[in-house]
Amino acid sequence: MRKYMLAALCCIMSLFILTGCKSSVPENTVFSVDDLSGKRIGVQLGTTGDTLVSDYEEDGSGTVVERYNKGNDAVMALKQGKIDCVVIDSEPAKKFVDKNDDLKLIDNVFDKEEYAICISKDNTDLTKEFNDALKELKDDGTLDSIRDNYIGDDAGKTPYETPKDADHSKGTLTMATNATFQPYEYYDGDNIVGIDVDIAQAICDKLGYDLKVEDMEFDAIVNAVKSGKADFGAAGMTVTEDRKKSIDFTDPYTTAEQVIIVQK
Repeated sequence: MRKYMLAALCCIMSLFILTGCKSSVPENTVFSVDDLSGKRIGVQLGTTGDTLVSDYEEDGSGTVVERYNKGNDAVMALKQGKIDCVVIDSEPAKKFVDKNDDLKLIDNVFDKEEYAICISKDNTDLTKEFNDALKELKDDGTLDSIRDNYIGDDAGKTPYETPKDADHSKGTLTMATNATFQPYEYYDGDNIVGIDVDIAQAICDKLGYDLKVEDMEFDAIVNAVKSGKADFGAAGMTVTEDRKKSIDFTDPYTTAEQVIIVQK
């Protein structure tokens, strides 16, 4: 009798565990941008997504914005049911969705943006040099080739290589980045790679510098550049009026979109 009671108890406990696990992640209630009010929204601290959704906190609808140091932390919180959605840049969002079968992107684009490299306001000469180099790299197709190596059907087919005759005699430039933003900057083993890293390397190759890449929290990049700890910042950084009060930007080198990740 005790044997049967024990078996029954085990079945009940298993059913409870399975039911509890299923209910721990609520069903998705975000189907468009219009559904964001009153929701729990996850963002990466200091990013454009953070800036854009901050207005929702003050609309009186009870919206809560949860800020994480890494985009991946926000995505994990979504998977665990702690938040209702994640607002983040489109290309990293696609990578997260590709790696997680239980996530999807909603059809609406939340906002469009331009990425540029940030440089100290005290270093206008470097900004001009970077702009000249970016124009050359755009005109000769290098920028498109770098981007295509990470995004699209030709990914992996056009890796950037430093020219054999490149002169790096002018010293070293330090790039501040946040290597959690695939495909723009991320770790491949011990190395930081990605679109921004390759663009920075191509610029340095043209200007005669070696490149050093420093990984840090995203919201520390601007201060690192302002203080001179880094010569420039490249991290899928959107040009905004607020940021332009503190630092200068080069001409934009690509466009991007803010999108919303939800549970399926």
